[in-house]
Amino acid sequence: MSSHDNAPRDGFGSKFGALAAAAGSAIGLGNIWKFPYIVGQNGGAALVFVFLIFIVCIGVPVMLAEFLIGRRTQRTAVTAFKTLKPKSPWFLTGLLGVLTAFLILSFYSVVAGWTLHYTYFSLTQNLVGNTPELINQKFGAFVSNPWQPVFWEVVFSMLTAGIVWGGVQNGIEKYSKILMPLLFVILLMLVIRSVTLPGASKGIEFFLKPDFSKLTKEGVLIALGHAFFSLSLGMGTMIAYGSYIRKDQSLLSMTLQVSLADTAVAILAGLAIFPAVFAFGLSPSEGVGLVFKVLPNVFNQMPGGTFFSVAFFMLLAVAALTSTISVLEVIVMYMVEELNFSRRAAVLLGFLSTTLLGALCSLSMSPDSVVSTWTFPILKSASEGFSQVPLFDFFEWWASNVFLPLGGLLIAFFVGWRMLKSDIVDELSSNGQHTLPWYHVFIFALRVLAPIAIVVIFMSQLGVFK
Repeated sequence: MSSHDNAPRDGFGSKFGALAAAAGSAIGLGNIWKFPYIVGQNGGAALVFVFLIFIVCIGVPVMLAEFLIGRRTQRTAVTAFKTLKPKSPWFLTGLLGVLTAFLILSFYSVVAGWTLHYTYFSLTQNLVGNTPELINQKFGAFVSNPWQPVFWEVVFSMLTAGIVWGGVQNGIEKYSKILMPLLFVILLMLVIRSVTLPGASKGIEFFLKPDFSKLTKEGVLIALGHAFFSLSLGMGTMIAYGSYIRKDQSLLSMTLQVSLADTAVAILAGLAIFPAVFAFGLSPSEGVGLVFKVLPNVFNQMPGGTFFSVAFFMLLAVAALTSTISVLEVIVMYMVEELNFSRRAAVLLGFLSTTLLGALCSLSMSPDSVVSTWTFPILKSASEGFSQVPLFDFFEWWASNVFLPLGGLLIAFFVGWRMLKSDIVDELSSNGQHTLPWYHVFIFALRVLAPIAIVVIFMSQLGVFK
C-alpha cells in the first residue's frame, strides 16, 4: 500500500453531487450522436424497449459491482483489488482500467475539442449562413488541418485538468453540480424547439414509432453493446466514484438513478435531433456526419439558428467534459495511490501525457502530417483478418472493442465469484440499513447474465457474427 493509505479521504459532500458526477461520467457523446440514430434505424421504440431490458439486466449489475468495490475499499481500482485480494493477480484488472482510461482520454479529447471549435464557429457566425456544400467542406478542412484540431484538443484537455485539479468536492463535484443541470436545460430547450417545428412529426415517428419488423439480430446486438458502453463501465471510473460515495447512501438507488439519467439524455437527444432533421428534409445519419455535417445544415435553415447552434455544440462539449473528468480521475488516482504522487503532480502528468498522445491522434487524421503515415494493426473482422489504421482508430479500436469488454467481464466475475459475501452484503445494505431481497438476482446477473452478454458484445465487436 502507498503512504497515502492513512491520509484523509476526499469524497462527495452530497447525494446530488455524487449523482451528478456519476451520471456525468456515464453521459457522453455517444448518448447524443449514436443512440438516437441506432434507435431510428432499428425499430424505434421497439429497440428502446430492448435497450432498457439490457440496461437493467447487464448495465445495472456491473455498475453496482463497480460502485461496491470502490466504496468497500475506499480506493480506486488497482489499490481496491489489492485490498480485497492481496498477493493475487487481480490488481491487473485495475491496471487494465488505467490503460483503457489513458487510451480513451487521448482520442476522446480530440473529438471533444471539435465541439469547442464548432461552438466558437457558431458564435462568430462562421457556421450558420453558409451553403450545405461549404459546411461540409469546412468540416473536412478543419479535421485535415494539422494544427487547428490540436489547439482545440489542448484547450479541452486544459478544462478537464482544471476541474480535476480542484479535487473531488471542490473540483469534480462542484462542477458536475453545475454542468449536469446545464446539460438538461440546454437539451430540453432544444427538444422544445425541435418538436414544435413544422413537419417535426416525421422525425418523432422515425425515432420512436415501434416497428418490430426492423428489430433485427444486428439491432439487438447494437443495443446490447450500447447498454454496456453508454454507462462508462469496464475501466474503473465507477470504482473511483464509488470510493467517494458516503456510507449512508444506497448504492442500488444511485445505480438506478444514474442509469435513468443516462437513458433519459439519450432519448431526449433523439427528440432534439430528428424532428429538426426531418422538418428540413435532410437525411439522418450517425456520429460525426450527423453532428458536424447534417445538424449545421439544420441550424442554417432554422429561425434563430445561431443561438440553437451554439446551444447544441455547447451541449456536446458539456457531455464530453463530464465524461473526461471521470476518465482523468482514474489515471490521477492511480498515480496518487500507487505511485505516491501528489494530486496536483498527478493531474499535471496525466494532462501532459494524454494531451500529447491526443495531439498525435489528431495529427493522424491530417494528410499534411507525417503522423498520418503511421499505421497500426486492428482486427477488421474474424473473416477479413487484420487491417492497418491510423493512430486515432487504433486507440479507439483497442479501447472500445477489447479492453472495455474485458474489464467489464473481469469486474463481473470478481464480484460474482471471488468477493466475500459478507463484504458485498455489508456494502449493499449500508451496514444493515437496507434489506436485500434482490441479492441473489444480482449475483446471478454477475455470474451468468453479464458474462454471457459481455462475451457476445466482445465477439460482435470483433465481427464474429457478420
